[in-house]
Amino acid sequence: MSAPAARLGPRPRVEWREVDGILLLDKGRGMTSNAALQRARRLFRARKAGHTGSLDPLASGLLPVCFGQATKVSGMLLDADKTYSVTARLGVRTTTGDAEGEAIESAPVPGLDAGMLDAVLARFVGAIDQVPPMYSALKQDGRRLYELARKGIEVPREPRTVRILALHRTGWDGQDLSLEVRCSKGTYVRTLVEDISAALGTVGHVIALRRTQLGPFRDERMWSLEELEALAGRDGEEALGAALHPPDVAVRHWPEVELGEAEQAYVLQGQAVFASGPGGARVRMYGPERR
Repeated sequence: MSAPAARLGPRPRVEWREVDGILLLDKGRGMTSNAALQRARRLFRARKAGHTGSLDPLASGLLPVCFGQATKVSGMLLDADKTYSVTARLGVRTTTGDAEGEAIESAPVPGLDAGMLDAVLARFVGAIDQVPPMYSALKQDGRRLYELARKGIEVPREPRTVRILALHRTGWDGQDLSLEVRCSKGTYVRTLVEDISAALGTVGHVIALRRTQLGPFRDERMWSLEELEALAGRDGEEALGAALHPPDVAVRHWPEVELGEAEQAYVLQGQAVFASGPGGARVRMYGPERR
């Protein structure tokens, strides 16, 4: 006779703490951005946390997570340019524009050489109009488009202007086309792949997508959740601080202004002060001892 199943009690209550900083999280495939955020927040026991722009579950890569005071700069990161490595499979179109959807159309892939590919890609650099996909988080009449799409409902969407800042071919084997895309906020890479496929005379969908840059963050050390959990388990919770960047790193491209004791006191009271620095520009402002 088997032993009775153990009764599962309530999840232990987390004692939240004040944590300030930016975590460059390497989100794995198959996980939503919110699930990754909540797992990181619980690991750090951070009282306040938010991420800076969702990645689809299919996508991996850079997901900056802002804790505490760093949430004040999260909006600036949301508006920042982004870079993706993407692989498109030509010849098949899916319901979602990526490998998670069902195949709904197939078409032959014409013989394409490097010159033909690059000529078509060049047409997509600059300001382009995109129709947002139905499988997106945009709202219409208070409902997410992906909720309607899952019920088989398609509604008209107005095109939006986005900017493709750079678009380079990194691989081509006759069916799979690999690209590096640097783009503005609001760009749907799945839609870009579908539009490029149409311009090449076929159809296509995304089979791999990884974000490698967001705003000022590129080529920096990223941490997976598994690495962070191992670090905390080996060296303790305090070791997690080594994975955090200070909040002002997000605006390190802004000019810096230093204030003295008197100027700092005025600023903290909401008053204007005279300081040397670029006029009419956003600045990083520091008081004594780099406050």
